[in-house]
Amino acid sequence: MNMQVDHNLAAARFEATVEGHRCIADYHLVGPVMTMTHTYVPPSLEGRGIAAALVAAALAHARSAGLRVRPSCSYVAAYMRRHRETLDLLEP
Repeated sequence: MNMQVDHNLAAARFEATVEGHRCIADYHLVGPVMTMTHTYVPPSLEGRGIAAALVAAALAHARSAGLRVRPSCSYVAAYMRRHRETLDLLEP
């Protein structure tokens, strides 16, 4: 799926609008740690890789900004386990 993922810095989230619905990956930043707190994709859009694209964008941002990631969202934790190349971002 080709979609635009935007970093909404003011709202501390990554977001995309798909078929008129806002999909989000929220985070909370304290110092060099980005705690990924929540992902949301409406049920009618599930299974299209939208949450994965949001999380991938968030993790790419964390990597480029030199941040560590604390996945308090179960989806983010599962994503990172499936994509082992992201495990180096985990907060020790």
